Amino acid sequence: FGTDWRKPFLERAPYLIVVFKKQYDIVDGVKKKNYYVNESVGIACGLLLSALHIAGLATLTLTPSPMGFLSKILNRPKNESAFLLIPTGYPKDGAQVPTITKKEFKEICNQS
Repeated sequence: FGTDWRKPFLERAPYLIVVFKKQYDIVDGVKKKNYYVNESVGIACGLLLSALHIAGLATLTLTPSPMGFLSKILNRPKNESAFLLIPTGYPKDGAQVPTITKKEFKEICNQS
């Protein structure tokens, strides 16, 4: 799958969507915690990915570690942190999605 450090698609993708999560708000100088941030952002990302797919665009979800550099280069406030990077664009001619199959249950369970 090419899961090493080389990510040439990041330079080729016409769009790089960076999704940030907002851990807290500051209201009148006071920190106000936001609840269920990861769950809410995760659901929103799922809806976005589905909409992009329906529009005929190819996407890939990427969570590089560490992701703090994205907040810095995009000049985001301290209460926001990167959640997901989504390279997006039209697939190249001939692009194929690999066929991945699940193992049978009997292959993974310990039957004694």
